[in-house]
Amino acid sequence: MKKELLDNLKQKLEKEKSALETELKSFAVEDEDIKGNWNAKYPSKERGDQEEEADESQEYENLLSLEHNLELKLRDVKLALEKIEKKEYGKCEKCDKEIEEDRLMALSDAKLCMKCNK
Repeated sequence: MKKELLDNLKQKLEKEKSALETELKSFAVEDEDIKGNWNAKYPSKERGDQEEEADESQEYENLLSLEHNLELKLRDVKLALEKIEKKEYGKCEKCDKEIEEDRLMALSDAKLCMKCNK
């Protein structure tokens, strides 16, 4: 892989990592005991009627789902950055061939080539 492309992809991954961490910090706190785990904060609205409490509960469930998805994406982005440092980036985890440049430009944390992703 060309150095210029690799540098661009690394920069893209670092920006994505920062954006994911910022989004997670907006509604969750990083778990000090479990690496890579975040905990969504329960909405701290005052107790109200049952309808308001149900809304808060639904909001929290939505945050938990979002938290989980963002954690997984952040994990994949960090893994891709580690692979760059180890000079293992851009290889398919299934067939060990190079992942297509177009695929990496579209999905910089891709683990599989197009053929193996089918």
